[in-house]
Amino acid sequence: MLEFVAPIGENYTHGILVAGCPVSLGMADRQPSVLNDMDRFCDEALAENSIYALLHRERDRLFPDEMFADLFCDKGRRSVPPSVVATVMVLQRLEGLSDREATERYSFDARWRYAAGVGSYDCGGWGSFAHTVLVDFRARLDRSGDKRRIFNRSVEVAGEAGLVGARRVLDSTPLYDAVATMDTITLIRSAIRGLLKVADAVLEAQLRGLIRSGDDYLSSAKPQIDWDDQAAREELIHSRAQDGYAILAHLDSQKLEGAVADAAQLLATVLGQDLEENEDGVFRIARRVAADRVISTVDPEARHGHKTSARGFDGYKGSVAVDPDSEIITDTEVSAANAADASVAADLIDDLTGGNSADRDEDPANSSDSDSDSGGGGGEEPAVTARRAGGNKGARKAKGRQAGKASAQVARAARATARRANVRARRQRRLSRQAQPKVYGDAAYGSGEFLDHLARTGIDSGCKTQPPVAPGGRYSKEHFYIDLDADTVTCPAGEEVTIRRNKSGDGIACFESACAACPLRSDCTTAAQGRTIQVGRHEALLTEARAQANDPQWRDDYRQTRPKVERKLAHLMRRRHGGRRARVRGRTKVDADFNLLAAAHNLARLAVLGVRGGPEGIWAIA
Repeated sequence: MLEFVAPIGENYTHGILVAGCPVSLGMADRQPSVLNDMDRFCDEALAENSIYALLHRERDRLFPDEMFADLFCDKGRRSVPPSVVATVMVLQRLEGLSDREATERYSFDARWRYAAGVGSYDCGGWGSFAHTVLVDFRARLDRSGDKRRIFNRSVEVAGEAGLVGARRVLDSTPLYDAVATMDTITLIRSAIRGLLKVADAVLEAQLRGLIRSGDDYLSSAKPQIDWDDQAAREELIHSRAQDGYAILAHLDSQKLEGAVADAAQLLATVLGQDLEENEDGVFRIARRVAADRVISTVDPEARHGHKTSARGFDGYKGSVAVDPDSEIITDTEVSAANAADASVAADLIDDLTGGNSADRDEDPANSSDSDSDSGGGGGEEPAVTARRAGGNKGARKAKGRQAGKASAQVARAARATARRANVRARRQRRLSRQAQPKVYGDAAYGSGEFLDHLARTGIDSGCKTQPPVAPGGRYSKEHFYIDLDADTVTCPAGEEVTIRRNKSGDGIACFESACAACPLRSDCTTAAQGRTIQVGRHEALLTEARAQANDPQWRDDYRQTRPKVERKLAHLMRRRHGGRRARVRGRTKVDADFNLLAAAHNLARLAVLGVRGGPEGIWAIA
């Protein structure tokens, strides 16, 4: 485990990551200094609804240091207070800065220091810290069981303030990867180099003994050949492919584990996706693109994607769910660039589909009051004991006050916690009754599977469904009458056929010979085997959704609600570094970074809406 340590005198400015050295939780100073001229200046200069003012005012409520206690050890050198680091990470994501730029901004920008609550340079706060503190803190979050705690906190605060309702708008946006897209020869050589690198000395020697191309695979540079000579290019591909397959054949009989197994699997994937062998046994590049093609060995999870049929990109796809009324992002997901939008839709709305409590919850505060006023047990016994004892009543009262002081504080804290829980529960129940849950999305979310998920969970659909089309302006599926009760399909010429279904419930209607002499054939199909109609297991839901989209009231609601997610995505992608272009590699890390970006914009939105924390931890709009 990498732990950040540094002498207190250096104050993390020139610290290093040292393995095995524990780090304990550092606590921020919560007592403001009356001599802090920087805070006084920012109080006057910054707007109350700025993100800096919100973090300065509510930082201890938003990110208390205790919220991150599980990331640190009980003993060891104290860390930079997590509330300070979390504040810097939020501002870093808002402004699209690198780690070094963020720590420099923290050191020299009065607004950042004001937001972090460290004050001016002569107030004893954290003057500066190394950029590796941010690296270490992200690694600790990644290893923890609650990686999204900063984002979850922003959604929790918005919910307590009554800003999260029962409607969601879904959409996705491209996230460009942080690596170069490799061509076939670079992929093969890089995969072989990676396998040789992770193999032990014995296995590496065995694998190098199988290489016949003369390539030592030590350099990432391409071999020096005449790239204008087609024969030289073909020989290069064939020789490197033979090296790869010889290595895989040797490993096929061995039990592989860990990094060696992963590297061998990547090599097999790269060889299989781009190459084909002709009848002479010569390997060449296939004239096709594999459906799930690996585009880089540096980031094997990145993929080719298409935003439209004419616009492609490489990397990942970031999806969001947004409350259309408050524009608070309620969930995020990152998937491969070639994944369908609807494949992650159910995960984006899991807060609507689960965890809805009934109104049977009792009020803990009222229950406590009723117990104490009932005249039994704990309310009666002290008075009875005092009357029986007699004697020095003043001494007994003084002793009782001293003994009950701590318990009274505990009781007050418990009652305050109970009241906050009650207010939150009542607010959540009130929001859940305000409107029937509804989810909006473009045609990418109008799949049968997602519509079925919405129907089973009792959520109204505001998702468009793609109408059926046919090439050349021929008869589309809409021109065929589908009788789901009889499981038949009737064509425009009046021919009726039975739907043949598989085990999953999907079916197909084949007209075959009926099309041979049909006078409408030229307007229907050019297939030699006749027209076929696909009838999926969700056909009824898709038909109902297409009919619903023709309702003027439904269309007006859709046009007024769905575009709001486009504005939110534009806010997220405003900065290229860490916005449109990913800062890290691997889907897990890109997902965490995108989630933190959403958290930062949620907090900026809460600032604009004027959300404030109350005296008992209740959040509300001022």
